Amino acid sequence: MTVILLEALAALVLLLLIVWWTMFSGRKKGELPGQHEDAGPTQAPKQDPDTPAQPRRPDPGQQ
Repeated sequence: MTVILLEALAALVLLLLIVWWTMFSGRKKGELPGQHEDAGPTQAPKQDPDTPAQPRRPDPGQQ
């Protein structure tokens, strides 16, 4: 019984260590500029005026 409790405690400590490591091991001054391509404002893709608009499909959950 004691071995099982010690193993569970060791697993918990390991889990907490992994969480702490991933949360607080980032760069000291934050992300580098240009690190993420999607950091800019998002815009809807422009549609070609020659192609007709696609009709929306009805949501199967609504009737």
